[in-house]
Amino acid sequence: MDQKPTRNTKSIQNANESSIYSLMVIGVVICMVGVFLRFAGDSMILSIVSWAILFVGSFVCCKAVFKILDA
Repeated sequence: MDQKPTRNTKSIQNANESSIYSLMVIGVVICMVGVFLRFAGDSMILSIVSWAILFVGSFVCCKAVFKILDA
């Protein structure tokens, strides 16, 4: 007989934590602020700040994704 795979493994429990998805939403909001600032004005300083904010938001989102993958 074939054995059924277990569906309640540790990695699935880690992937279902709401804190990870909250972290991802925060990262997306940070990215949206960076994109908004990118197109809000035509200043060199504002452009650099917006790129930095966008990078931070992308880093937060990647951190959440790697937590889901448990890497």
